[in-house]
Amino acid sequence: MNPQPAVVVSVNLSPRKTVRKKPVGSASLVLDRGFADDAHAGDWHRQVSLLAIESIERMRAKGLDVGPGDFAENITTSGIDLLALPVGSRVRIGGGTLLEISQIGKVCHTKCAIYYQAGDCVMPREGLFAVVREAGDVKVGDAIEVVSLGDGTCDRTPPETVAEFEAEKAAERAAQCDIEGKRRA
Repeated sequence: MNPQPAVVVSVNLSPRKTVRKKPVGSASLVLDRGFADDAHAGDWHRQVSLLAIESIERMRAKGLDVGPGDFAENITTSGIDLLALPVGSRVRIGGGTLLEISQIGKVCHTKCAIYYQAGDCVMPREGLFAVVREAGDVKVGDAIEVVSLGDGTCDRTPPETVAEFEAEKAAERAAQCDIEGKRRA
């Protein structure tokens, strides 16, 4: 049995931040900016966001009525283990675009509506962020190819962002250990 090919399931944009993105079918990536007409595009390290449909399906299994774009991801993927890609990894989408992974997960300072509905949100843990290294169009059905694995660094990722994320994850691990310790007692 052949493994499922890695493909784009949905391309999603929004005119404002902090809202769900709407599937658009296709969109243009602008060099070192992100998607044209998307609120998250700009001169920073989180120009494009990616989330696997498999992560969305886990939230559906918890009873949520969610789909592509509902976690504010720009590109919903299928058939690729996004979390196996270290920062600095390069991913080609379709024939012409190239993204470099700049951040894995994010600190969620304010809980989103999905968190309050389900008590969980996958984007802070399972979403990836990238910068645009080669511009072009991305459309549903485009193949996704890992061009190279990164070394854990990206020249666009601010060191304070990495430190903040690592501190948040350490605090979550400590809280989980505390909960497990109380259960055993």
